[in-house]
Amino acid sequence: MIKKDLVIIGAGAAGLSSALAAYQNGVEEILILEKEEDAGGILNQCIHTGFGLHTFHQEMSGPAYAQKCIDLVEQTPIEIQTSTMVLSVSQDRVVTCSSSKYGLQKIQAKAIVFATGCRERSRGAIQLPGTRPAGIMSAGTAQRYLNIDGWLVGKKVLILGSGDIGLIMARRMTLEGAEVVAVAELMPYSNGLPRNLKQCLDDFNIPLYLSHTITDIKGHHRVEQVVLSQVDEKLQPIAGTEKVFDVDTVLLSVGLIPENSLLEDAGAVLHPRTKGPIVDERCMTSIEGIFACGNSLHVHDLVDFVYAEGQRAGKAAADYLHQIQPADKMIDVIAKGELSYILPQKLHPSDTKLFYRVKSPLKNCTIEISCNNQIIRTLKKPALIPSIMEEITIKKQWLDECDGPLVVEVKA
Repeated sequence: MIKKDLVIIGAGAAGLSSALAAYQNGVEEILILEKEEDAGGILNQCIHTGFGLHTFHQEMSGPAYAQKCIDLVEQTPIEIQTSTMVLSVSQDRVVTCSSSKYGLQKIQAKAIVFATGCRERSRGAIQLPGTRPAGIMSAGTAQRYLNIDGWLVGKKVLILGSGDIGLIMARRMTLEGAEVVAVAELMPYSNGLPRNLKQCLDDFNIPLYLSHTITDIKGHHRVEQVVLSQVDEKLQPIAGTEKVFDVDTVLLSVGLIPENSLLEDAGAVLHPRTKGPIVDERCMTSIEGIFACGNSLHVHDLVDFVYAEGQRAGKAAADYLHQIQPADKMIDVIAKGELSYILPQKLHPSDTKLFYRVKSPLKNCTIEISCNNQIIRTLKKPALIPSIMEEITIKKQWLDECDGPLVVEVKA
């Protein structure tokens, strides 16, 4: 059996940054396992710019950002093993994987970092009505076909969902000569970053239909028509509001799900809202010595935040390997009110940060942090939107005095 100090699963921004942080903090035997042929993760197909301003203080494309991370890793003894599929991970940190070059391997790790990213929701996951012709795919799949393989997936396109990938693909398809007839969003607000709404839709005069969804897809061999309908406050279609669009392609940008099947099989406890593992401030899961970061923990809006979280997980894995342990005291963190979720969900007393998202757009709201019904801190926020992850600084002294769960509540 192969033995390593640290095994990292996934060679995207989170995996690469966690490896670098672990190495910089004294971990010597580090192995990164990546299922794709190349390291870099989803960044490799994101050829637009806008990456790197926080981390590298310059605007970069996705592939350039990925290559920067890879270059940094290649300056160290860290090993990256690509084209390797991880089959299972046990609670005692035995990783079973397979590759064409090395065959079936079993690797005993002293610590593991999961940086497996996320996957897109499919048509089946949202129970989209209509026939099943060709021309229906996720926005991320279309992005890969176009940016890596050079295939234009359609000429007249409707996009369902206003997440960032969908918005970016609306612009990308337009620039390649396709006509994007509309972007439809089920919710009464967009799920994309404001800058992407401006740069990808407004700048190209692509209409956005809020509170709308697809109620029928027509076509035999290929998509021919899509019917959009307005929805009510219960998200149910309203009769008589149908709009028919002649299109040959439908792209779905209807949400991302952290990829955690291996973690779940290993017995880690997952959060019902984020679908990522429940972690403490070290990014450690409910399994001793197994950490998680990046989009496998929760879906981020900026890759720079993914990189920073990978650094925290790598540093924490190094501390664990060096037997640097936090205080025994553990405090649960509970999200209430208008919060969609908050993490980490558990804290040891230390100066740290909490990260959260709200359920819907809010204005002039208040954030209350309390313990034992005593308010510790109150923050005022002029505006909060679900597409932007927010953070709160927590002081060790607050947690030292906290005997029960830490409650974070957003009040509109």
